[in-house]
Amino acid sequence: MANPPTPYLAVVMPVFNEAATVGRVLQRVLDRPEVLEVIVVDDGSSDGTGEAVQAMATRDSRIRPFTHERNQGKGAALRTGFAQITAPIAIVQDADLEYDPSDYPQMIQPILDGHAAVVFGSRFTGAGPHRVLYFWHSQGNRFLTLLSNMMTDLNLTDMETCFKAFRKDVVERLEIRENRFGVEPEVTARVAKMGVPIYEVSISYFGRTYAEGKKIGWRDGMRAIWCILRYNV
Repeated sequence: MANPPTPYLAVVMPVFNEAATVGRVLQRVLDRPEVLEVIVVDDGSSDGTGEAVQAMATRDSRIRPFTHERNQGKGAALRTGFAQITAPIAIVQDADLEYDPSDYPQMIQPILDGHAAVVFGSRFTGAGPHRVLYFWHSQGNRFLTLLSNMMTDLNLTDMETCFKAFRKDVVERLEIRENRFGVEPEVTARVAKMGVPIYEVSISYFGRTYAEGKKIGWRDGMRAIWCILRYNV
């Protein structure tokens, strides 16, 4: 892909009850010169998240807010957001301060260089600050990545990462069925079957504790195993 003129990036942000952080994340995203549009999908929040997003959207037209009347899950929010993309490249951004928008340049460079159609941001390789947190959670992520790799024949180090960047034509071919966190192994299986070039780059990671609002749990891990089997076999 020839380098398009700046800005050229769509940021798809699913949000659910993130009133404490969504404003700060949105401002960091808007500060990035690559960003053309920020598609925010409020997935049935009840804590004022939607109002905070709407208030910022009145001040910056790059924010395009959408709302689910009831909580459906991350996969459903991504399905809504992906359908609205107009920019040539898209990236997924959580609203919880765990992933840093300053990592966008290295995430999208393999696409701009024409090498990749999809880029995964790995929390488990290379440089960049990483908060030290849960041992068993990280081992669970590694196990799910290993199982996914065995089924897709990819050699990813972090299948469950939020940071995934796509060319627009890849997004248009994605058919997301999962409504919740099973979307990560589903998307991985689907892009693997497309046969498009996939790259992985190192990113920083500022993980949250459960007391700070982390939502994913062991039941999501069990669902991920089922999704790995379902979408690969």
